[in-house]
Amino acid sequence: MENSYPDTVGAPRAKLLTTTYYTVSVCPASGFKLSDVMLARKIVGKHLKLTPLIYSRTLSSLTGAEIYLKLENLQPTKAFKVRGGIYYMSRKAVEAGGKSVVTASTGNHAQSIAYAGSLFGVDVKVVMPEGVPRLKLETTRSLGAEVIIHGSYYDEANDYAMKLAAERDYLYIHSINEPLLYPGVATMHLEVVEELPDVDVVINPIGGGSGVSGAVVVYKAVNPAIRVIGVQASGAPAFYTSWKSEEITTTHGVNTEAEGLATARAYEYPLSIVRGRLDSVVLVEDREMRDAIRLLFECEGQVTELAGAASTAAAIKMKNELEGKKVALIVSGGNISEEKLKRVVCGGE
Repeated sequence: MENSYPDTVGAPRAKLLTTTYYTVSVCPASGFKLSDVMLARKIVGKHLKLTPLIYSRTLSSLTGAEIYLKLENLQPTKAFKVRGGIYYMSRKAVEAGGKSVVTASTGNHAQSIAYAGSLFGVDVKVVMPEGVPRLKLETTRSLGAEVIIHGSYYDEANDYAMKLAAERDYLYIHSINEPLLYPGVATMHLEVVEELPDVDVVINPIGGGSGVSGAVVVYKAVNPAIRVIGVQASGAPAFYTSWKSEEITTTHGVNTEAEGLATARAYEYPLSIVRGRLDSVVLVEDREMRDAIRLLFECEGQVTELAGAASTAAAIKMKNELEGKKVALIVSGGNISEEKLKRVVCGGE
């Protein structure tokens, strides 16, 4: 059974995924470039080990391509976003001083900021909406952050986080439109291209868009011929529709279990980065992501959440286009409960 999350307009479930288009003055990408990523790597590398890039014999056989998996599910927080949190906090810890920082998240970003706060001695408060997976909530608390439950979906939680920041003089962090998160996140792509410089295609899941933004900055600077493909859940296609139409859109809700991809609207900053550089966006069903979870677990021994398996699902779906290519798949997250993993692997979902 798929989950439905209304967005900021509080649309009823019967009207989910009705797209509204907005003409927005897109904020510039602030010159985000490869040199920023290289600088961030010096900082991120002090706190995180390189994640493995492994060849998958099974996926290569299934697709006719040469498939490599970038295992970001092996990060301390089991997701790539910790890279961005560390870089952000390294730059802002002095500014924060004795202040608390506050952010809103449905999970992986929360853990990123909580983890980084513990490294740099900064007090972190995270506003999470009701219904966030218990595993992500408890892990965020275990990393030292205060978790505040507010709202029934991300946008309500985010509005409350901004309110707290204004009322209590907290340093506010937007989980998607904060530019300082991006160079840190992009270090995973720098690692890929250094280890696999002749890569032809990179497939990266899209929630808010920081991962795929880092991808186009790194790969297109190294070799414009490298194809960068984004993946969204078909039940949360706001980024896809915005990228296609060149207007900011909202789908008035989402209908996916992949909470890491469950964004009901697109955001200005990542779209300003990928415009003209992102080669394609593929939509995948929850069923296809669950199949990919099983495949990664049974054949590679890797534990992934739905969002973390999205790039694998996309590679299977578009195998005819990938045949003969050297392909890197970003396995972006592994925050899935033991109970859900058992249900998925045993075919119960």
